[in-house]
Amino acid sequence: MLELALHILDIAENSIRAGATLVRILIRESRSKDLFLLRITDNGKGMTREERQRALDPFYSTKKVRRVGLGLPMLADAAQRTGGRMTLRSRPRTGTVVEAVFGMSHIDRQPLGDIASTLIALVAGNTGGDFIYRHEADGRVYLLDTRDLKKALEDVPLNHPEVTGFLRGHIAEGLRDIGAAP
Repeated sequence: MLELALHILDIAENSIRAGATLVRILIRESRSKDLFLLRITDNGKGMTREERQRALDPFYSTKKVRRVGLGLPMLADAAQRTGGRMTLRSRPRTGTVVEAVFGMSHIDRQPLGDIASTLIALVAGNTGGDFIYRHEADGRVYLLDTRDLKKALEDVPLNHPEVTGFLRGHIAEGLRDIGAAP
C-alpha cells in the first residue's frame, strides 16, 4: 500500500468484518512536533493476545479469499521507516485500537492519499455502521460523524449519489480549511 488512506480502508473494513458498529478514525498532524498520528478505534469483537500476535504475522489472515494478512505488518513497517511505531491494543468483546506514529517530514512517510474516496467507500459501503473521522492539523479540527449525517438526512441513505457527492466536497473543503497535509 502506497498511501495511508489505503491502510485506513483496510483496517476499517477489518473492523466492520469484526462486528464493529462504530469506527473512529483520527489523524493528528503536528508540524512543530514533526508528528503524523493515525489511530483507528472500533467497538468490534476484539482479539485475544494470541490473535493480536497472529495479526502482526504477514502470513496469517482470517480472510478466506486471501491467505496472507499484510495490512498491519505493512503499516508497522511504514511507520518504522519514518522513525515511528505502530501499536495494536485489543481485548475480546471490547474492540481494537490500531495506532501508527510517523515522522511527519520524513522522506519515507507515505502520503495520506485520497482520504475523501476512502471515507466515502467506507460510509457508502457500510450504511449499517457509523464512522467518526477527526482530522487535526496543528490545532485546527475537521470532524465528520455519520451519526449526525443520518439524523440530518432522515430517510435519505448515505450511499445516495447526491449524498456521496456532497460528502466529497465537504471533506475536501474541511481538510483545506484546516490546512491538512496532502
